[in-house]
Amino acid sequence: MGKLAICPGSFDPITNGHLDIITRGAKIFENVIVTVFNNQSKSPLFTVEERIHLLRESTKHLPNVSVDSSDHLLMDYAREKQADAVVRGLRAVSDFEYEMQVTSMNRKLNQDVETFFIMTNNQYSFLSSSIVKEIAKYDGDISGLVPDVVLDALKVKFGHR
Repeated sequence: MGKLAICPGSFDPITNGHLDIITRGAKIFENVIVTVFNNQSKSPLFTVEERIHLLRESTKHLPNVSVDSSDHLLMDYAREKQADAVVRGLRAVSDFEYEMQVTSMNRKLNQDVETFFIMTNNQYSFLSSSIVKEIAKYDGDISGLVPDVVLDALKVKFGHR
């Protein structure tokens, strides 16, 4: 396997599904950079700096994982970091269709970087950051769906503390 992989996403916020993919990717690659990409078509709840903090806290037990952010195209970022691979999680067939399009375009932009898909653990197949935020907004129970640091941050964001 390659030495360096990038695990990209908006991570608004990181969920236990994301953490599962990151952890499993870290077992395969020597180093993984979890990179916050600021998707300008979305209105994030957390700032990039807050997401970086939550990611660092959530992955601090993984010695070969670092956290970064970028406003560039993923393949330009991968070239800059001299990455060998991109790690993406898949929850359902609908994810695959979208990811296949993105991966095909990324391959056109940078043929030196391979994309690896990791199927999510079944217990997280329904989980998304959007669902977590919606439940947290109404003070619903999201314990077990996000790392504790994220649970606390969501309570503060929505004034439930």
